Amino acid sequence: MKKRIKPAKNFRRIGREVLRNEADCIMDLLPRLNKDFDRAVELVAGCKGRIVVTGMGKPGFIGQKISATLASLGVPSLFLHPAEAVHGDLGRVTADDVIIAISNSGQTEEITRLLPLIKKIGCRLIAMTGRPDSLLAQYSDIVFDVGVRKEACPFNLAPTSSTTATLALGDALSLAVLECRGFKIEDYAFYHPGGSLGKRLLTVGDLMRKGKQNPLVKCNTRVKEVLLDITRSRAGCAIVVDGRRRMVGIFTDGDLRRHIEDASNLLSRPVKEVMTAAPVSIGPEKLAVEALKLLKEKRIDELPVVDEGHRPVGLLDVQDLLKAGIV
Repeated sequence: MKKRIKPAKNFRRIGREVLRNEADCIMDLLPRLNKDFDRAVELVAGCKGRIVVTGMGKPGFIGQKISATLASLGVPSLFLHPAEAVHGDLGRVTADDVIIAISNSGQTEEITRLLPLIKKIGCRLIAMTGRPDSLLAQYSDIVFDVGVRKEACPFNLAPTSSTTATLALGDALSLAVLECRGFKIEDYAFYHPGGSLGKRLLTVGDLMRKGKQNPLVKCNTRVKEVLLDITRSRAGCAIVVDGRRRMVGIFTDGDLRRHIEDASNLLSRPVKEVMTAAPVSIGPEKLAVEALKLLKEKRIDELPVVDEGHRPVGLLDVQDLLKAGIV
């Protein structure tokens, strides 16, 4: 039977009501964050095993997202389907694990069947439920009340506001764990090497040219020899260093063009006389996107990479950023 589509009169009003309802349900969670939240953060952050998240139906999908968020922050985590758990998958769980069980009623049959088995294994249990007096809550070490006054569904049936509140609490827990574990942007980059996100998190050290690809020459090296070094390394420049191997300048094809007309003996002159002194540089720990910004601002193609002692450790060319898809 074909459904009749109603004229678009109240759709935006309905959409706004849903968003307000779900936003209010999230705000209702704020006063509920007490010492149990602190305990949960410490429990998850200090877990020697894995964080096992379980839930049935729509809460299960929310559980998968929470588990994925934790894993992306370097916390070993997996999602355990409660129905599959009683058919052998419970063997994935050890006493060192922490289980996060999600059930709005706290009485979901597939979840409650697991409770005695979880206790027998000996792992800790965190509950996210809309009923703090439920069977799930009674078995749990820590209970989060994610109950809502009303679902956004007009029939107060479809999991909407309750799942949104649970997801928001999962994010709050995950990001508090991030802080507790001292997670840094370098760690985040390690767990996100692919896609556009991974590219944004690449560092200069990941892309820079090193060794033979980074020609270093002394101040008194003749320009002819410098050009030969640049050609052999297939670089676009050479970094000029002093006796302590600290960078004092850079010699590029731009320097060559600027001096080729006014110096008949250019090739035999020491590079220190024609180099660009005190060039712009960057540290290997900086993000590649920061290097790109610097290259654009200074309108240059090469960027020496130096350590804290101003010793060159690499060379970043705009072509390296192009190959990595940064540009």
